Amino acid sequence: MTRALLIAEAANPEWTSVPLVGWSHARALMGLLDAHLVTQVRNRDAIIRAGLPEQPEFGGFTAIDSERFSRPLWRLAGVLRGGSGKGWTMVTALSALSYYWFEHLVWWTFGARIEAGEYDVVHRLTPLSPTVPSLIASRCRRAGVPFVLGPLNGGVPWPREFGGARRKEREWLSYVRGLHRLMPGYGATRRNASAILIGSRDTWSQMPRWALGKCVYLPENGVDPAKFAARRAGRRPGPLRAVFVGRLVPYKGPDMLVEAAAPLVRAGTLELTIVGDGPLMGELRAMVEREGIGGGVTLTGWVEQGRVQDHLVDADVFAFPSIREFGGAVVLEAMALGVVPIVVDYGGPADLVTPSTGFSVPIASRRRIVEAFRDRLSQAGAAPGSLERMRTAAMARVDSQFTWEAKARQVEEVYRWVLGQRSEKPDFGMPLREPGRAAVESVPAPRVAAVGEGAESR
Repeated sequence: MTRALLIAEAANPEWTSVPLVGWSHARALMGLLDAHLVTQVRNRDAIIRAGLPEQPEFGGFTAIDSERFSRPLWRLAGVLRGGSGKGWTMVTALSALSYYWFEHLVWWTFGARIEAGEYDVVHRLTPLSPTVPSLIASRCRRAGVPFVLGPLNGGVPWPREFGGARRKEREWLSYVRGLHRLMPGYGATRRNASAILIGSRDTWSQMPRWALGKCVYLPENGVDPAKFAARRAGRRPGPLRAVFVGRLVPYKGPDMLVEAAAPLVRAGTLELTIVGDGPLMGELRAMVEREGIGGGVTLTGWVEQGRVQDHLVDADVFAFPSIREFGGAVVLEAMALGVVPIVVDYGGPADLVTPSTGFSVPIASRRRIVEAFRDRLSQAGAAPGSLERMRTAAMARVDSQFTWEAKARQVEEVYRWVLGQRSEKPDFGMPLREPGRAAVESVPAPRVAAVGEGAESR
């Protein structure tokens, strides 16, 4: 059985976003392999509560205390952001600086064991950002141990039509994001990695051409079937039920969704629920009142993570007009529950939703996105048979390709490749193939954006 050292600086079963990805991915791999997890000390208590033993053997974890540098830099990021919850590119940049110290401590703790051949492969699961180098990659190569990096995901360009949203998000640093290539170890990380997992087609297009031979496309997000066991029972009589889940911030577009839905709500053909909270809540309330649609639009505010599923499973469609989403975990969660997604054909959701599993609209101006979402909502309400077929296909796609167990088995094939146990590089399709379909799409050209490219948190 393969012996793996899994490095996930962010890995926490009680948090969301990247820490939950790191934990879920590592835990799934530990169910297949002899693996040991290395993470940051802030995750220690949550991992112990989840039942993983703190021990040096396989099947356990080690918590690295790098707070000497990470805590001051995190506080600095909070000061520079002014408590706004925005400016995530700045957070990523400062986190990258503290990550050097984290990896230094990882090598201090495990370097001798890696060099002694106690691990067949070393895999850095998080950070997900392609901007954060790894100093361990070169050391693993010198030791003759394959180093696997990723999945990497980030750097989706800001659409030129949404410069205002970019400024509202305080993404000033995103205009010079390309400077991350000057960071120590950036090129060496790619040269010394035996395999690089790439989480999106946008990130694939950013990779240097010489490195593509070692790249394997594999989206970062997955679904735990035990946590998303409920199923949408099918379309009920009455208006189409649509739901949005996410932070109420400009780039996620909840205001565009309310504008798109307003005529349909007034006509009695649509009911809309907005789940989440954020700086746009006041604006959304004013829109609902101004449009006179309070009877058909519900703004829940913040909802505990465990109860979000209740709102999703009660809907027919998941309407998500985000114009810059990296992974799109909530899209997969909706699909797993049998809720048909409507997304913008840009960034992470575009890799997850296929024509047979949901609707997509082209990236365009705000006005055109609003019109397109209105058309898709009308189309979904008028064709319950098509909606039912999409619902069934969406659940099958998640069950076959996007559970954490399925993703762990895909990663296991990458390990077999770098260890010489299979001759051909794994190819799962781009995007991942649907059940029963073998077609592989070609890699698109890089997206065109305004001057400078940015990532909200990567």
